[in-house]
Amino acid sequence: MNAVPPRACVLCTTAGGTPVWQGARLRVIRADEPGFPGFYRVVWQDHVAEFSDLALADRLHCMEAVALVERVVIERLAPTKVNLAALGNMVPHLHWHVVARYAEDSRFPAPLWALEQRPRDAAHEAAVAARLPDTDAEIARRCQAAFGET
Repeated sequence: MNAVPPRACVLCTTAGGTPVWQGARLRVIRADEPGFPGFYRVVWQDHVAEFSDLALADRLHCMEAVALVERVVIERLAPTKVNLAALGNMVPHLHWHVVARYAEDSRFPAPLWALEQRPRDAAHEAAVAARLPDTDAEIARRCQAAFGET
């Protein structure tokens, strides 16, 4: 369903983060979430609110992209766990969160939105952040190979 995007939709009017790769139907961005390096989003290009708004082929395409990003995050960033979520409460535009989580992060094992359980580990965050350019490049390479789009 190609609903008319609201003018206030941040994912319709901006990249929504650092662009990593873009195809005709979706894009991958790296989110700037303090305390959580390795936070990616797979954003559906058309303004739809719910995953079930997509046709079957589009749902499969979207989940293949989510799985691809998750696999690269695991291989390149070696997180303790990867969290996947499609909430849309704050921005009702279909996007999946692919978040590298570490035992060292300030909220682990609680959700991202929980209260901090310990101080942020700046050295660990910096070490993960140093690997992000290579991770971005690998996500872009694999998306291009898998989806053949630009």
